[in-house]
Amino acid sequence: MSRVLHILRSPAWRIAFVVVAAAGLIALVWWRGPDWGAVWHAFDAVVWYWVVVAIGLNLLSVVVRALAWNTVIKQAIEPPHPRFPLVFSAFSVGLFANAVLPGRIGELARVAVLTRKLRLQGRRPDGTWAALVGTVFAHRLFDLVPVVGLILYVLATANIPHWAITSLLVVGAIGFGLFAFAFASARRQHQSVVDELGPVKRLVTMARHGLGVLHAPGPAALAILFQCCGWLFQLLAVYTTMRAFDIHAPMPAAALVLLLMNVATLFPLWPGNIGLLQAVVAVPLRSYGVATGTALAFGFGLQAIEASVGVGVGLMFLAREGLSFAMLRRMPGAEEAEVPQEARDEDDAAHVDGAHARARVPG
Repeated sequence: MSRVLHILRSPAWRIAFVVVAAAGLIALVWWRGPDWGAVWHAFDAVVWYWVVVAIGLNLLSVVVRALAWNTVIKQAIEPPHPRFPLVFSAFSVGLFANAVLPGRIGELARVAVLTRKLRLQGRRPDGTWAALVGTVFAHRLFDLVPVVGLILYVLATANIPHWAITSLLVVGAIGFGLFAFAFASARRQHQSVVDELGPVKRLVTMARHGLGVLHAPGPAALAILFQCCGWLFQLLAVYTTMRAFDIHAPMPAAALVLLLMNVATLFPLWPGNIGLLQAVVAVPLRSYGVATGTALAFGFGLQAIEASVGVGVGLMFLAREGLSFAMLRRMPGAEEAEVPQEARDEDDAAHVDGAHARARVPG
């Protein structure tokens, strides 16, 4: 039995299983799927001017999202703060890692790149990694504001399949709960609602360290504004990509596509979730009279346009930082980070104060 378990856990067996499963899935899709000739010929009508515009809008989205992260970083770590070109470089490397590797390794990759550069510039490493991991969590949390707004817009204006309505409502409810919990848990002096979480205390403490921006209204509003602009540019990129494929559906259809493609890539099962994303995009477009072949071609084109920005810009900055693709695959996990001493002392003090308060309560 132990020998069988050893074989099943071996990398060779896992690779073979993935290859066989992927081959079976491809064969099934090819046999039972759409008319692939129609998908291929849909690319004949592409208007390349709109493709260039969509790439430019995606690049603008990346820039303003990096500005949002830069705003959060300035609230989480002590001066001197990293310059924006350095933050943008790390952010772009993270986009590249998310595009080509399974999981969300890009989120830690950008932290690793920025921490490495700060150390080379002479900054003390204590607490920097942990604080930056917290800023990534806060940065992603600010996505919830434009996402909720987009969900409301889609629910009010778009033709939505019933399964999509349920998915969007669940995502919105979870997002609202996360934002409320994060605001309550943000790092404040001698206050915490998460001290009893035990094994996850390290990761929660790091998140709280980055979420301190929630108690600085000006920077928090600025970061949210940048994130909203990023989503707006991405929405316009989806709309212009539809024009490139001669799809003349209204803006609510583009908003629905943007939401569903983000739901499809929320849990990366394989790089880019290729295939799953195209199916999720194609189904709602049928309610707007778009042929299945054209909708699938649009899904492939949309993903290629977004990936071209992440991969192209990311590769450029990856080379600039002197890193390799192999290095990205060996990024350390968040659990390996050292929690800042100040945060540890603060949490310990809060825990002691809580214990003393409970001791004074008569039993």
